Amino acid sequence: MIAYPAVDLRGGRVVQLVGGRPEDERVSLPDPVAVARRWVADGFRALHVVDLDAALGSGSNRDEIFAILEQVDVPVQVGGGVRDDESADTLLKAGAARVIVGTRAVEDHAWLETLAARWPGRIVVAADIRDGIVVTRGWTEGTGLEATNFLERLDPLPLGGILVTDVSREGRMQGADADRFAALAAATRHPLLASGGIRDIDDLHELARRGVAGAVLGMALYTGALDPRATATEFSR
Repeated sequence: MIAYPAVDLRGGRVVQLVGGRPEDERVSLPDPVAVARRWVADGFRALHVVDLDAALGSGSNRDEIFAILEQVDVPVQVGGGVRDDESADTLLKAGAARVIVGTRAVEDHAWLETLAARWPGRIVVAADIRDGIVVTRGWTEGTGLEATNFLERLDPLPLGGILVTDVSREGRMQGADADRFAALAAATRHPLLASGGIRDIDDLHELARRGVAGAVLGMALYTGALDPRATATEFSR
């Protein structure tokens, strides 16, 4: 299993939010490139960068994303507000290893199918969930779509993976819901990346044991609950 430090961008800063709520910001760091380079120096082999402003339709951190892509030498997957061909193409051509698509991928299967065919293995679908139901538009809107059914629908596509964020646990460090992630990993042929609630190294061991291919790490890294060098060494592939 591979661990991905989360570099969540808001207003040109790196932040960590609790439950995805903009009003509950617990971490704020002013230099995204420095943060990204710090995680690479600690030994992480990939990064997870998200433009929170673009996801919420309130702005863009595109310049900061481009700077990270230029300054680090590990694969970077990028998401947040990618809802058209131009956005996806621009990020991939700028050096992103993979692009994460959420809202439009859920709402427009034909568009996702075409995008994945043009960029095989380089599109990751974000299936953000709350109580097992997929949510969209920066976690603000429920779809009524059960997560397992949604993942099964994606099996024919040449995706690079599926990212599942447990929104109710995001940023709370309550422990990952290993049973839920295991069930979702079993429901898809694609590599499953887990995010939300990861608290400690035991959570990572359990997720790896249950068939999860990757884990996105946020609050536990930024607060020191996870030792970055030890985590990067153990979860690097």
